[in-house]
Amino acid sequence: MAKSGDRARTTAAPALGALDFTLDRSSPVPLYHQLAQQLEAAIERGVLAPGNLLGNEVDLSVRLGLSRPTVRQAIQSLVDKGLLVRRRGVGTQVVHSQVKRPLELSSLYDDLEAAGQGPTTEVVRNDILPAACDVAAALGVPEGGEVTVLDRLRRTHGRPVALLRNYLPASLLDLDSTRLESTGLYRVMRSAGITLHSARQTVGARAATAGEASRLDEEEGAALLTMQRTAYDDTGRPVEYATHIYRASHYSFDFQLLVRP
Repeated sequence: MAKSGDRARTTAAPALGALDFTLDRSSPVPLYHQLAQQLEAAIERGVLAPGNLLGNEVDLSVRLGLSRPTVRQAIQSLVDKGLLVRRRGVGTQVVHSQVKRPLELSSLYDDLEAAGQGPTTEVVRNDILPAACDVAAALGVPEGGEVTVLDRLRRTHGRPVALLRNYLPASLLDLDSTRLESTGLYRVMRSAGITLHSARQTVGARAATAGEASRLDEEEGAALLTMQRTAYDDTGRPVEYATHIYRASHYSFDFQLLVRP
């Protein structure tokens, strides 16, 4: 039960037991919104993992010392975001956290790790192959020239979120699959003395093929976000061409838009 006063700290039971909620009753921010923000943050950090049960609204209102309508409104806001689901006879359950990524030249692995998402990587392919015309054009190598083709499946909290395909000039560096399963590609490149400077990137969307859906644990035809990127080092040399696909249900890009003076 929450204590009386301007600020109340409440520690809830089983699935919420690891959380210490701070509700500021003197704040102009509604209590339901404070609760929803803290629950969402816990889901994004992985403290509340997919499958965790929060219990029903009556139990939650008693545990948190809040009215039932307040708890209901907080839960509904996260249900609307796709982070929670209500199950008859079970209660409220965590579905998944959405990966929110800034639109900048950064590594998905680094972004997920910084957000507490527990990234893991499965290297599906690491081969040297002749460059197709689009890959050759992006990397500035002759068509048919040797490039490293790297396919990886990225997971967070054990759930697939992205299929990553990267092409690099074969002479750029040696890529060890074992190492790539424990860290990000950009970290490997930086450790080899490659300084990433800029990139050209295109973001799009399309439906998942049967093969992609199987790997990403989605239905065939589910919405996917797509990304194509050519990255350059500090000398202006193209060092990577990437074609990535992400589960739209689990992933979003964050933009900051400024008014041009």
